Amino acid sequence: MQVLFIGDVVGRSGRNALAGVLPGLKSQYSWDLCIANAENAAGGKGITEKVARELLDLGIDVLTMGNHTWDNKDIFNFIDSADYLVRPANYPAPVPGQGWTVVRRADKSVGIINLSGQVFMGPMECPFAAVDRILDELNHCQYIIIDFHAEATAEKLAFAHYVDGRVSAVVGTHTHIQTADAGVLPQGTLYITDVGATAPINSVLGMEIEPVIKRFTTKLPQRFSAASGPAAVCALWMDLEARLVKPLTVTSP
Repeated sequence: MQVLFIGDVVGRSGRNALAGVLPGLKSQYSWDLCIANAENAAGGKGITEKVARELLDLGIDVLTMGNHTWDNKDIFNFIDSADYLVRPANYPAPVPGQGWTVVRRADKSVGIINLSGQVFMGPMECPFAAVDRILDELNHCQYIIIDFHAEATAEKLAFAHYVDGRVSAVVGTHTHIQTADAGVLPQGTLYITDVGATAPINSVLGMEIEPVIKRFTTKLPQRFSAASGPAAVCALWMDLEARLVKPLTVTSP
């Protein structure tokens, strides 16, 4: 079972980069399932149904989210009917949408879970307790992939070791910078602290540069907007059976 996991897609530039890069990647690497974190896909914050459909039309099968899940209010119009869209499962109940989904590929069931960390993030249910409950419900799946959307490296590593051997892969998202630690944990779970972002190169984590600088230098609130221009696609290619993992960074044409 081969999987491509695409890092946080930021705005129109990120989506355009995907459209330009994915065909070439597909010819170089094969995959049975394509997942993308899309919490920043619409204007840099949140997602709309139109943008979600645009990403699905590129060949992406499942969209995961994070702390920006609710930033674009259009999500409330379609999340409950979008079986391809997974928001963090450890939001306090009740909230719309689903925290995991199951897809079938080559007669195998693949569970995809989205969880949020707690350190430097908003108030959430404990992801360690949440994953125990969810794994009980997904015990019929041959493969399980977790998008762990978190800020702190220590929390990501601790969580990954907590589920090592119980899931196929833990892919970190949220910080938008691809880390150099992709590998296999002692009990066989594939891991990377952060897959990175699919975002404009000349930006601050995908956002326009000047407002971010002003925020740091003046301490005053600023309006952040998704940057434009050439973008890089960050992704993680995985072979779940062979336990192979390869981080990818491709600049759009």
